[in-house]
Amino acid sequence: MTPIVLLDQVVHTNYGQFTLEWDSSGTTWDGDADRFFAGQLNGWIGAAVEGVVVVVLARYGGGSALRAELWPQEPQQEAPTDAAWEDSVEVSVTVSAGDSVGWGTWSWADSGTLDLPAGSYRLRASARGRDAGQAGEFDPDVVDFYLLQFWLAPPAPDAVLRTASADAAYWNKEWGSRR
Repeated sequence: MTPIVLLDQVVHTNYGQFTLEWDSSGTTWDGDADRFFAGQLNGWIGAAVEGVVVVVLARYGGGSALRAELWPQEPQQEAPTDAAWEDSVEVSVTVSAGDSVGWGTWSWADSGTLDLPAGSYRLRASARGRDAGQAGEFDPDVVDFYLLQFWLAPPAPDAVLRTASADAAYWNKEWGSRR
């Protein structure tokens, strides 16, 4: 089972901000964690507002490696002891017919589109190097890595699958735990 790669590059951000936004939603990330993380357990992938997904990267500035994939079905999840991805959460998102999905960093300084067809998706976000990214936020090298995996699935509450980094634990406590 091979995914379709939607994005695979180093994204350059400020304030650790990366968002996905659907063009018909008319909503954009405004920093209101209470709204964008409402009813969620995790605090680094906000999907409580329809048409927007907020990804809180560990690095304040610089480049983070980010890959987004579309799977024909749920991808195999690593064993809990597999350290390949230190942190992993899942959220649900729905893309309406006719919507175009854009991605961007702070002030859309780095941006593009994702060819994500209409449908109800589960999104698994996995990360490694969050602590290195937070500690070396201005490091010239890429030190944090993110994987966004989408597959068709009915809506379900968000879930924290694994938290191994102090940075993800911090965000899960600060902006998560709203359920």
